[in-house]
Order: sequence, then structure tokens, then C-alpha cells
Amino acid sequence: MWKSIIYKEWLKIKWFFIIATALEILVAGYIFIKVQHDFKFNEANNYWYLILFMGAPYFTYLKFVPIISALAISVAQYFPETVNKRIKLSFHLPINENKILLTMMLFGTICLLIGYLVLLTIFYGFSTFYFPSDIIIPALTSITPWFLSGFAVYYFVALIVLEPVWKYRFFYIVVAAVFLPLFIESASIGSYAPANPVLFVLVIILSISLLFSGYRFRKGEM
Repeated sequence: MWKSIIYKEWLKIKWFFIIATALEILVAGYIFIKVQHDFKFNEANNYWYLILFMGAPYFTYLKFVPIISALAISVAQYFPETVNKRIKLSFHLPINENKILLTMMLFGTICLLIGYLVLLTIFYGFSTFYFPSDIIIPALTSITPWFLSGFAVYYFVALIVLEPVWKYRFFYIVVAAVFLPLFIESASIGSYAPANPVLFVLVIILSISLLFSGYRFRKGEM
């Protein structure tokens, strides 16, 4: 039964997952093509100085990539469930309804995580060719909230799309509009270090919020 549920989720998102991962790889490739170009026209020490002290990070093109990937996968996964309330078919299976919702969310989260890990591996691997650890570690610290924002977007979209009551849906949209900018505020390289643990905890809490919408959906509230 669980394999069938997971396979159904995979059928919904597989092309979106593949395209999103390809986009992430292409953006990572473009970043380091640009880095190589900049190295040719600047001495390494001068380029490193620009990154560390002049606010010219080399990774800015990554900023919205996790959000775009999360939007694509979450809409592909959850919007079809609202067409003629198809998700109610899943609720009639001889499986706990909350477990079904959490399995759907866990599957989408893992797919996002795989794509992000591919991107981070490429980003870190190429970074080691051009930069010292004094730049790479702060860079990883700076992009961490961008990846957390991808997970937050995924959970918010799931929450909003499956929410059957419009007043709650509007409320969630307002909360998302206030909450998400926290992850993508402009900041100097490495300055997000104190905030990352807090943002991580907030995303973990948000990850179970789908149960609220799922409860009202299966009770038939409108």
C-alpha cells in the first residue's frame, strides 16, 4: 500500500523534479563559469577581497533557485489532489489519514532534499578549486537560509493548496508573505550564522502544518 502511495506521488512530480534538478545544475555551472571569467580579469587575492569585504558574493544567482524548485514540486504534487477533491480517495484507504499526509509531505521533502544536495555538492566541489575555506564556509552559511526557504515554500504551498476554507487560506498567504522574506534578506557573507538554527526550527514546526488543512479537508469544511 505504501509503495503504491509513493509511486503515485512520484508519477505526479517526476518531470518537475527532473527539470528542477537540471535547473539547479545549470545555475551552479553558470556561477562557476562566471567565477572563472572573473578570475581571469582579477588576481585571486583581489577577487577574494571583493567577496569578503566589499559585499560581492559569487553565489547570488542561487538565491531564488531553491524557491523555484519548491514551487514547481509542491504545486505539481498537491494541486492535482484538489481537483474534484481527489485526495479524499486517499483518505478512504485503510491507512491512518495523518500518516498518508505526512508520507506525501515526507516524499516531497526528500525529493527537494536530493535536488538541493546535488546542487550543494556541485557548489562546494567547485568552490574548493577557487576559494579558501575562509570564503567557502561563510558562503555555505549565507546560502543555508535560501535552501531553508525552499522547504518553507514547499510546506506553505501544501498548506494553502489543500486548505478548503478560504479565510484560513488567506491567513496562511499573509503569514507566508511575512515569514518568507526572513530567509532572503540581504546580508553580508556569513552573517546569517546566528539566525540559521532558529530558521531551521521554524521550518521543522511548519512541516507538520499540513495536518491542519488536511483535517478540515477530510471533514468537508468549505
